[in-house]
Amino acid sequence: MNKAKKITKADLAQMNAIVSEYSQQKWALIPLLQQIQREFGYIPPQSMLLIARGLGLFTSQVQGVISFYTQLYTQPRGRNVVRVCRGTACHVRGGKTILKLVKQHLRIEEGETSPDLEYTLETVACIGVCALAPNLVVGDHVHGHMNPKKVEQLFRNREVRE
Repeated sequence: MNKAKKITKADLAQMNAIVSEYSQQKWALIPLLQQIQREFGYIPPQSMLLIARGLGLFTSQVQGVISFYTQLYTQPRGRNVVRVCRGTACHVRGGKTILKLVKQHLRIEEGETSPDLEYTLETVACIGVCALAPNLVVGDHVHGHMNPKKVEQLFRNREVRE
């Protein structure tokens, strides 16, 4: 479930303050987008026009940069990003089952964020720790040699409640 959060007048004021720090400095687009994302957890669509006007750019230029870089997000993300590896080593060692179990525990699909904004689930081509396959990452912590029991233990007390 990915829904944009409601932006308040205070949020807009904060966005304007951030944008004004970079007034008419086109080179600052990426640092500005990163700062907005740090403050709000994502780049609210309402901020794109403010950013474009503040830097002297077209809105399409701002959108183009956001869509090009995969680390920039226009939807709220969970406090905990769970990345399940789909690399070859993980695949042959049961990664597909691990992904299925994580989906069941979190009650979300790939690319979705839980309604309480606790988790975002992603799959990645490779985490880079093939010796630990199958593996997943929660936040910055790698969990290797995953199996159904380990998935259960990892998410037992973290299941999304309805």
